[in-house]
Amino acid sequence: MDLSTDIAGMKIKNPLLPAAGPLTGDDVKMKYIASLGVGAMVTKTISTEAAKVPRPCIVATNNYVVNAELWSEYGPDKWINEFLPNIQNLKIPKIISIGYSKEQIEWLVPRLKDFGDAFEISTHYVGKDLKPIAEVAKLASKISQKPVFMKISPHMPDPVEFAKIVMDAGADGIVAVNSLGPAYYVDPKTGISPLGSENRYGWISGPVIKPLALSIVQRIRQELDIPIIGVGGIKSAEDIVEFLEVGACAVGMLSSALIFGKAQYTRVINRLESALISRGYVSVKDAVGKKLEVKHARFDLNNPKVDPEKCTLCKLCEHVCPYFAIKVSDHVEVDPNACFGCGLCESRCPTKAISGVLINEL
Repeated sequence: MDLSTDIAGMKIKNPLLPAAGPLTGDDVKMKYIASLGVGAMVTKTISTEAAKVPRPCIVATNNYVVNAELWSEYGPDKWINEFLPNIQNLKIPKIISIGYSKEQIEWLVPRLKDFGDAFEISTHYVGKDLKPIAEVAKLASKISQKPVFMKISPHMPDPVEFAKIVMDAGADGIVAVNSLGPAYYVDPKTGISPLGSENRYGWISGPVIKPLALSIVQRIRQELDIPIIGVGGIKSAEDIVEFLEVGACAVGMLSSALIFGKAQYTRVINRLESALISRGYVSVKDAVGKKLEVKHARFDLNNPKVDPEKCTLCKLCEHVCPYFAIKVSDHVEVDPNACFGCGLCESRCPTKAISGVLINEL
């Protein structure tokens, strides 16, 4: 199967990239991540000075990461003189992540452009005003003469407006999304946050933010036919397919590699072909944008149907029903007058014995 995809003219062998972060923070790390089979490389975000990163700075559960990291803890000289020259032999496209202001971009791009195939520009600390973000996009596009991707943070009130403005300014695509925050993690053993940052705040990422990231990718792609790199919550090949279906042409994964180990990149890539086949696709490109149809709100009520062959009488549906419409004894009984047709029971049934409520067609 053809797993290749195109990102603003760059052909990559598969759609999985490392998102900018600690796993791509120097040349040794990038070479190792490249050896796991990713389709392209994305550096940790480089700025005009080294970040003073508080420590400890990363905690994780099975569902999310909270981090107090900033941009690269190394200054641009280290990247220009050591890290970037040492990855020039990687046989995959290289995307250089940089930030943040117009003045910083003006200084960084001329010094970095010969080392990469494209730029990703983080807007994480710029705020919500789109005017300076558009100026950054315009400037970077003009002086780099290479594809420029603007990375949106989920605090932006209108992702579509963000995308339209930066594309009009000369950007070649969007990366969606950055981590969400500030977030506050409490250690269950101590009752306090263990992070070393001011007031112990961090930024949340990982599987828990996937629905938000999917929504922002889809909202942008429904309005604009542009290259989007989807980032946020990816941990499996099935997740990649979902991002492709709502319009991403490639995806970035970082937090799941922090949670489950760096080999997660290889595991996900090895599962991608079977995940695509299971959804009826013959290639990565075949999946892109296939679930983008505009849907109108529905208001008809459908009661759940229960398959007694699959039902184990576990009573979970009864316990979770917010309308008190389900009773379980030696069988499942649904009160059609009380049932609101909300769908919660179907989504929570561990044996998939409940059907008929949730929408399962385009």
